[in-house]
Amino acid sequence: MNSLTNAMPGREAHNAVREQVREHLARAYCPTRPAAEDAALIDEIKQLLIERDAALVAHYYCDDAIQQLAEETGGCVADSLEMARFGARHEASILIVAGVRFMGETSKILSPEKRVLMPTLEATCSLDLGCPEDEFAAFCDAHPDRTVVVYANTSAAVKARADWVVTSSIAVDVIEHLHARGEKLIWAPDKHLGAYVQKQTCADMLLWDGACIVHDEFRAQGISDLLKVYPDAAVLVHPESPQSVVELADVVGSTSQLIKAAVELENQQLIVATDRGIFFKMQQAAPHKQLYEAPTAGNGATCKSCAHCPWMAMNGLENLAAVLRRDPSEANAEEVFVDEDLRERALKPLTRMLEFNRG
Repeated sequence: MNSLTNAMPGREAHNAVREQVREHLARAYCPTRPAAEDAALIDEIKQLLIERDAALVAHYYCDDAIQQLAEETGGCVADSLEMARFGARHEASILIVAGVRFMGETSKILSPEKRVLMPTLEATCSLDLGCPEDEFAAFCDAHPDRTVVVYANTSAAVKARADWVVTSSIAVDVIEHLHARGEKLIWAPDKHLGAYVQKQTCADMLLWDGACIVHDEFRAQGISDLLKVYPDAAVLVHPESPQSVVELADVVGSTSQLIKAAVELENQQLIVATDRGIFFKMQQAAPHKQLYEAPTAGNGATCKSCAHCPWMAMNGLENLAAVLRRDPSEANAEEVFVDEDLRERALKPLTRMLEFNRG
């Protein structure tokens, strides 16, 4: 909130905040169409995917153009685990993973026989960066009596140190299962998701101190201000958000669970606290709903929302085309490799999760 608003008497300041929030968020999501000048590039990418025997898998948080292209070419748009599972089932010999690096690694772990390429290997994740392999191993070694559970948003090396890997969609179920068996747990890396799961299950959990740079920016006060403008709106929140934000939610869930909720809720207006990349699939699933970005970074929510991962934004049409143009018989700087011993160790907790999910 700016200093002018701070100086106003209470009622006047309140009205000013409402107006600022209304102005900022009166713009419901509108799908972006690829620019006309990108048409030739998109056609080239489509042809190269065919020529290279490649499938494009994209995360929900990628830009609209990438998600649309994945769908139009027979690829998929999904969360990180389903991206990897889709790639493993697909007959293509090359997987193009549009997302962040740990997603490419997960695809390689599940599909070692395939080449896995990314538009850029520079696209990483704050949760991954905030959980270095050596420090995490030392933390686990200091608590040898605890079962190690890590979120999918981690490196192959961290997964290899874990007993279980979980996604946000099944985290509560897995932790309930382990808690019922009397197991004490280490949870990494997202402290907000860990605290949410801990509250839901009452499990004995030691939490690693990590956070997603996007979800950590959502503010309860900003959402409360927005609800005064749109009192009939439902609030959808990803559990990587701070507890104060989660407490305002009508629905808390993973990306796929939030999309499902958008369809099923009767509310016509939805305030969504997760990366705005989700809006492409959410609007597709619920075309008549109005979707609004939850405010970030500021008690009055007067700044522009910054709910988009900067690393996800590194996936673009230009670098996607560039990685496909390279001669497939030559080394590719954007290819994902995972050491075989590391891959086999990381596969064990991933497989445990997949089998649990099927059960």
